[in-house]
This record gives sequence, structure tokens and C-alpha cells, in this order.
Amino acid sequence: MVDIGGVRLSGRMICATKAEADAVRQHLDAHIERTRAEPGCLLFEITPLGGGHAWSVEELWTDAPTFREHQRRAADSAWGRATAGIERRYRVEGLTPED
Repeated sequence: MVDIGGVRLSGRMICATKAEADAVRQHLDAHIERTRAEPGCLLFEITPLGGGHAWSVEELWTDAPTFREHQRRAADSAWGRATAGIERRYRVEGLTPED
């Protein structure tokens, strides 16, 4: 992978129940739209995987502050509240201990 700077998040969101998957589907479009409009968002993709209970997640942010602000906003949104208990297997690159 080429190092382009910024903060990259990649991984999977995995629902344990139909109710969790339904919550993702209900809130996903608005979450994507809001996130892509945020300052510093270079890439934001959430793609369903086979079976309808898992999604691939790819994010790229210009820097740590914009990534952290997104994390705060998302957690305090309808999306964040509806999906708070869903398993996330993410890898984040580009953050330092000070971030």
C-alpha cells in the first residue's frame, strides 16, 4: 500500500442479529451522506458483504483531528446510538499516541 498520509480505517462491521442488521440498513444512507460531507473526509465506503449481516468499511481522513471529530459526531448521532452494540473489527493507521 502506498503511504498517502492521513488516517485510514478499514475493516468489517458484523451484526449478530437481524435486528442489528435492520438498524444498519435503516440508518446507513443518512450516515454515509453526512460523513462524506464532513471536512477532511477523503473516502468513506460501507459495502454490504454476502449474507446481509456484515459490511466492509473503508475510510480515509486528511488528518487525526478530522478523524477524531468524525468519531465524536458519529457516536452522538442516530447512527451511533442505533449501532452502538454492533461488533466492529477495524484497523486504524496513521494515528500517533498523541492523537
